[in-house]
Amino acid sequence: MMELPVSLATLLAFIPAALALNLTPGPDMMFCLSQGLRGGPRAAIAADLGVALGCFVHVCLAGLGLGALLALYPGAFLTIQIFGVIYLLVLAWRTLRETPEDATGVPRAMHPFRDALLINLTNVKVILFVLAFLPQFVDQSRPILPQFLLLGVIICIGGLIVNGAVGLSAGKLGQAMTGRPVIGRVIRYVSATIFGALALRLALLSRS
Repeated sequence: MMELPVSLATLLAFIPAALALNLTPGPDMMFCLSQGLRGGPRAAIAADLGVALGCFVHVCLAGLGLGALLALYPGAFLTIQIFGVIYLLVLAWRTLRETPEDATGVPRAMHPFRDALLINLTNVKVILFVLAFLPQFVDQSRPILPQFLLLGVIICIGGLIVNGAVGLSAGKLGQAMTGRPVIGRVIRYVSATIFGALALRLALLSRS
């Protein structure tokens, strides 16, 4: 029987902590919510998968030591944050100008995944969080990378479940309101506001 990279006691302590973090509302959850409202369940699932992949990339970077390396160069963090702010503002503007056909059309089906991935990857706070949180559950006497990967998979699975549930619920609500122009405009304004708020949050983080 293959031995796990981390001990059972560590897992029993880590899983509740990871679940509590996944249940805490944050930018990823809000993005999945907005995508569900705009594009329905399919868009919500695509965004959920993009968020999970971005989170796992951060975990891999931290496990390889690249996150710690970036922490030594504040300029690199600032560049990534500025890109993230600009991208979120572009999303807000694009959402305001979007027609109902744009929001639900098949050619745009992959956009929620791509947007979620890029937003997560440019959220430097995620890197810092991973560097601060995961090492508390890492045994330095064991290989580091396998431990990071396993713990990262647990966080990603929890995020998939929680953010997916939020996005699907919003998606069903959005579908029920499809065909009502006034409701459609309200959803676009709400989504654009969410993107703008996330951009402001990231901009303020870059100044702190």
